[in-house]
Amino acid sequence: MPTPKYQVHTQFATTALESKWGPILTDAQLKKWIKAACQLPFEFTLRLVNAKEGLVLNQMYRGEDHATNILTFSLNELSSDLAKETVTADLVFCMPVIEKEAKAQGKQINHHFIHLLIHGVLHAQGFDHEDPIEAQAMETLEIAILRRLKLENPYI
Repeated sequence: MPTPKYQVHTQFATTALESKWGPILTDAQLKKWIKAACQLPFEFTLRLVNAKEGLVLNQMYRGEDHATNILTFSLNELSSDLAKETVTADLVFCMPVIEKEAKAQGKQINHHFIHLLIHGVLHAQGFDHEDPIEAQAMETLEIAILRRLKLENPYI
């Protein structure tokens, strides 16, 4: 039986973002957080962007005229035979938005980032929050995962 694949590729849109976040967001740390939310093998590309790129991507893919904190691009549809599946997705994090949100909510920036990473990983696995029942289920799962990582409930 082949060894499960756990891959993370991190891209920084600018050298300033890489200087600030590269030392904190190591592959080992990112894999640990992703594994907490994804029980399947995975391959994720994480791109950390500035507000300008965040705005362009949100306009292109969601038709919204503002940068958003995270965009998830799932690159596969999971089948019923999960034993053979690898979750593959691109996650785009707009760091100025994340920093602004964390400050406004009185949260540590790295904790807010981890929450959004978990959120994006769940989206990549097909979870959604389009209706109240789905939203409650997804939030409950996020809270449980964050608790296992010894982080507090982000919705309080």
